[in-house]
Amino acid sequence: MTSFEPMIDMPVNAAPDTAAAVGPVQRVICLCAQWCVVCNQYQPQFEQLAAQFPGVEFRWVDVEDEEESMGDYEVETFPTLLIAEGGEARFLGPVLPQPALVGTLLKRLIQEGARSPDAQADALLQRIVNSQR
Repeated sequence: MTSFEPMIDMPVNAAPDTAAAVGPVQRVICLCAQWCVVCNQYQPQFEQLAAQFPGVEFRWVDVEDEEESMGDYEVETFPTLLIAEGGEARFLGPVLPQPALVGTLLKRLIQEGARSPDAQADALLQRIVNSQR
């Protein structure tokens, strides 16, 4: 198994008036697969989305390379996003690969402080974060 190397792992400068400039969302992890055509088409858009949210860490995780981190969690639809604040998942689920929709989701999570009702989400987040150490 190869170790995870984030493809996007740094804040990117963007307009100072973006909602994320003061938001609590700290991580956006895209769960993908190298063989997935949709994921491959979405990756450049995901990277562009990162530029709109300075201070938020964006990561691209290939679920097949990170089988151990995935544990019992099965990604059934690609791409799937895991959005977190600290060690708490705020969202875990499939998304349409449309940056505008994902941007709206992020802004709502930042403004409303919603929390994921998925009990597996926090455990998955911890396994992914710990696999990077």
